[in-house]
Amino acid sequence: MVQSVNLEPNDPHTVVWENQTDHLVQQQNIRYQAWILVAGTLLLAGKFAAYFLTQSNAILSDALESIVNVSAGAFALFSLVYAARPEDENHPYGHGKIEFISASIEGALIVLAGMGIVVKAGYNLIHPQELQRLDLGIWITAGAGAVNYLLGYLAEQRGNRVDSMALRASGKHLKSDAWTSLGLLGGIALVYLTGVVWLDNVLALGFGGYILWIGVGILRQSLAGIMDEADYQLIKRIVKILNQHRHENWVDIHKLRTIKFGSRLHIDSHLTLPWYLSVQEAHDEVDAIQEVINEAFGKQVEMFVHVDPCLPSSCPICTKADCPQRKAEFQKRIEWRMRNLMADARHGLDPETPISSTYS
Repeated sequence: MVQSVNLEPNDPHTVVWENQTDHLVQQQNIRYQAWILVAGTLLLAGKFAAYFLTQSNAILSDALESIVNVSAGAFALFSLVYAARPEDENHPYGHGKIEFISASIEGALIVLAGMGIVVKAGYNLIHPQELQRLDLGIWITAGAGAVNYLLGYLAEQRGNRVDSMALRASGKHLKSDAWTSLGLLGGIALVYLTGVVWLDNVLALGFGGYILWIGVGILRQSLAGIMDEADYQLIKRIVKILNQHRHENWVDIHKLRTIKFGSRLHIDSHLTLPWYLSVQEAHDEVDAIQEVINEAFGKQVEMFVHVDPCLPSSCPICTKADCPQRKAEFQKRIEWRMRNLMADARHGLDPETPISSTYS
């Protein structure tokens, strides 16, 4: 039987417990990726066997993508092992960003595989080659596609659950490979039934383009993480959480910034509080906002909050009912949205100027 233990946020045992939990999650991620790598290697052998038996460019395109699966899987496994290392003097934010580098390498490899497929299929449209034993190739492709989809689904679900970029990239890649295999099945069956050889190359061209599109998408997402590009969906979620747990002492929150380090999240913000609060009272309000965020994100957040004192211009938007220092009557509650929480300015009654038309 497992006993529940109530730990206080500042209790040193809480830190140990959370570190143990993080370590367990990281080790589980590594085991997931190791199984993906083993399975991908076996599928690679099967697909190339199918190509040599059939000489089908469509099946070759599937086999070439499996080379990328295995190579990318190895990079992803390395990144997860490296990301599991704790913070040190040279890496005060940990090693989690290696996952973005791994995903960018995976995306680049997928792009190269797609280009190779397109070039070979184009060549064989001009110089066709004879196909053979397509019935066996259909069965091998079907089995490989089913296994790939199952592995990809499990990896992506795991990556979403623990917020691992490496596992999500592996999952999306494997699922895209499975959909490729499904499409190839239909095309190879058509070639088998009609005997029209050039359809094989047209099919390979189409799926080569699809693989290119998948690779560019993964590369774009990983580079965005490396460059600390603003994640608007993440910020919208943070804004929603803050609105749901808004305290009356939180006059406004502004200059909100987020940075991802693998599965960990770093947040900076400015918090405007009543100017007359004591240091202890202000500290308690900061603790409250950190607790709200950590509760929502599973203790994977490091948050730095800069406290600003309220100004007389804050009074018309301040909802604190019993403020002893109020200089003006309350007029309007300012709703928190991305545009005003990300702005480098305290909130007031003046018309808001959007930072970007992307914000809402």
